[in-house]
Amino acid sequence: MIVKSERERFDTSHPNLCSALRWKGLFIDAEPDPTVPPCNDGLFWCMHTQTCIGPDGKLAEPGNCHDSGRKCHCNAGA
Repeated sequence: MIVKSERERFDTSHPNLCSALRWKGLFIDAEPDPTVPPCNDGLFWCMHTQTCIGPDGKLAEPGNCHDSGRKCHCNAGA
């Protein structure tokens, strides 16, 4: 089993993130402040299941939800 670093697991800047992945940072309407460290609290959920588990039974977090080979992955344009 490959263990991903926390930074890799919670990186929301990945260009191929599933469009169904949600986290509270999406709903904060403020300019990023580089002097404030990111919270990276790891609270992610899938829009389809409304839980931290995706439709395929795997964790809904950026480290898992950027793989377009995942059956439930939604392209950004979908």
